[in-house]
Amino acid sequence: MKKLLYLKDYELKQYIEKIFMGYRETVSDAKKVLDKYSIGVAHNKVIHLISLYEGISISELLKKLKVTKQSLNRVLKDLIKLKAIKYNKNKNDTRIKHVFFTEEGRRLFNEIFAIQKKRIYKAFLDSRPEEVMGFNKVLKKIINEKF
Repeated sequence: MKKLLYLKDYELKQYIEKIFMGYRETVSDAKKVLDKYSIGVAHNKVIHLISLYEGISISELLKKLKVTKQSLNRVLKDLIKLKAIKYNKNKNDTRIKHVFFTEEGRRLFNEIFAIQKKRIYKAFLDSRPEEVMGFNKVLKKIINEKF
């Protein structure tokens, strides 16, 4: 473990490369589904977040994605055209919109997730429980998430 405290730049670069490659492979697994609907990675990110936080507000989506309103609106308009999402206004403040899946949206998410989860599931199955938990802790620290 002490070796980790003295990681050289070259070793850190290798870890960064592995993060890039892991992301690339996970996204490329879903590429056929995304292409079928003429949508891209940005749409996939929004779809995934809606699956985790059904009813998420537009402002919360913006915070989680760290994108501009313009970028998010383009993606949301595309998903509305696909009839994948719908908005519900907040009952207390009608300026706030919450995003929900339609049945079509849920099917789209399930189609994407079925493909993506295979790679992650296999990697976790091929790992010891403490490796999975350690991986999760390191990822949380990389993204500055509280435990």
